[in-house]
Amino acid sequence: MRTKKIEVNDWRGVFPVPPLARKRDAGRSLDWKENQKVFDHIRKGGLTRFMYGGNAFLYHITLSEYEDLLGWLKGQADDCWCIPSVGPSYGRLMDQAAILKKFNFPTVMHLPSGDPRDAAGLERGLRDFSQAIGAPLIVYMKEENSWGNDKTAGLEAVARLVKDGVAIGIKYAVVRQDPSKDPYLKGLLDRVPLHTVISGIGERPAIVHMRDFKLFGFTTGSGCVGSKWTQKLYEACVAGRWEEAEHIRAKFMPLEDIRDAQGPARVLHAATRVARIAETGAIPPFITELDKSFDPALAEATGRLLME
Repeated sequence: MRTKKIEVNDWRGVFPVPPLARKRDAGRSLDWKENQKVFDHIRKGGLTRFMYGGNAFLYHITLSEYEDLLGWLKGQADDCWCIPSVGPSYGRLMDQAAILKKFNFPTVMHLPSGDPRDAAGLERGLRDFSQAIGAPLIVYMKEENSWGNDKTAGLEAVARLVKDGVAIGIKYAVVRQDPSKDPYLKGLLDRVPLHTVISGIGERPAIVHMRDFKLFGFTTGSGCVGSKWTQKLYEACVAGRWEEAEHIRAKFMPLEDIRDAQGPARVLHAATRVARIAETGAIPPFITELDKSFDPALAEATGRLLME
């Protein structure tokens, strides 16, 4: 696993957000053999940035499982940048800080909180956590109120964290009907260096975010299945081959449509199994597994992404 300091150009690329396979035993224990299959499939497609978060249901992982996950990630190849998520609550952060100090991750990502919060309180808590682990963070902005109801105060708090080196990256994932019209994203980019923000909603807005807002890279869920194609999409965007990029992006939309309709994480979990990449097994409460009646649609959608 990569441990060296993150540089500006490291944000230029695709950040897959994989599922986390579990066995179907009584404790739904983590299945490292199957997780390695997922990891190796993604890496074979040319992707070396791995962000474990919502698609891995890290909101619901136990602390002992979390330590096992960190140990497994630490054992990956040196060219792989592995980013575990933390939180979202303050107490959870500080419990995880004690575990993270045993390892040497160059950064971790804070999951967006739905708990009572405001900009000043979040800023104070993330500063505490960053100091506790001795590393900077990636901030995950999922909604305009991710940092409380005062949007301006939230943007200013994030900007201070970036300025002070507490945050070195921002995953921007606010969904828009038209991603080209996003004054909130513009307000963020007016306050922080461009390279610190990556598109965080997969292939659907990736072209617009890279073409119109000049973002360096994007995250992907469906690209955990179609890793070769999401890398080709990224390369087409970098080269300004927008028509080619739109053609590649269309391959992802059938799976993305199912994910948007039925829940992104649980659909990806099922799609990885249907695509025969790995047996992803059970998922933890509080989420229900996707009904197998969706398997035929998933087989068709993932088949598009596995074709050469």
